Amino acid sequence: MSAPIVALIAAVARNGVIGSGGALPWRLSSDLKHFKAATMGKALVMGRKTYASIGGALPGRTIVVVTRDRAFAAEGVSIAGDIDEALKLAETAASAEAADEIIVAGGGEIYAQTIGRASRLHLTEVDLAPTGDARFPPIDPAIWREVSRRKGERGPRDDADFVFVEYERTRG
Repeated sequence: MSAPIVALIAAVARNGVIGSGGALPWRLSSDLKHFKAATMGKALVMGRKTYASIGGALPGRTIVVVTRDRAFAAEGVSIAGDIDEALKLAETAASAEAADEIIVAGGGEIYAQTIGRASRLHLTEVDLAPTGDARFPPIDPAIWREVSRRKGERGPRDDADFVFVEYERTRG
């Protein structure tokens, strides 16, 4: 089996916002179910603030938390001091699990540091334009090609309409 690719997963508003004050600026229960299905059995890399917002390790996934806080510890997760270390830990876990992807799950700084290494983007386009302090990096159409688009089924616990979009790197 070849080495797992790096893929980013995020819910992104029309204005690029992905977070506000350490939380999602919307409620999308349907997208959380999509996130669970897309990440189950895979290694997830995320920043400490994103990990804190989730509230703990996610069952069925290997979690690697990136933090500069050398005193940070959390049960059931691996800790990395930088992106390089995190991706190495995630690759080892993904290979052991025979997973084809390492999933980067946020936040904004982690996405900015990894989009240049990613081969795939799993995005949920959220039909809102909230204020927020965390953004997803711009998607350069010269580098990324949309390969699928599927309208999500809005449920009673969803604050907005949304679309699931996949991109693959074409160059760069």
